[in-house]
Amino acid sequence: MLTIEMNENGHIVLAGRFDASQVAKAKGVFEQLNTSVTVDFRDLEYISSAGLGVLLFTQKKLRETGGGLKLINMNGHIKDVFRYAGFNTIFEIVE
Repeated sequence: MLTIEMNENGHIVLAGRFDASQVAKAKGVFEQLNTSVTVDFRDLEYISSAGLGVLLFTQKKLRETGGGLKLINMNGHIKDVFRYAGFNTIFEIVE
């Protein structure tokens, strides 16, 4: 199960598992974005290729207007997934 919340800093906080069963829920949030935003991965345990696809779509859309996603607090496993997929060159990932 995936939870998506906005914290007091205006960051999107992801928690749980971001897989194909959660894509519709995530799209509902990410498709509404029209400006740069920080996404906090602190409590995210897992992300599948379907989850990566939602983030990639959002990043491409935001880049068209000069914005983008900033990804923070990734655990080692998720950071490896982004690196293996080459997404570390597409997203701003803060250690």
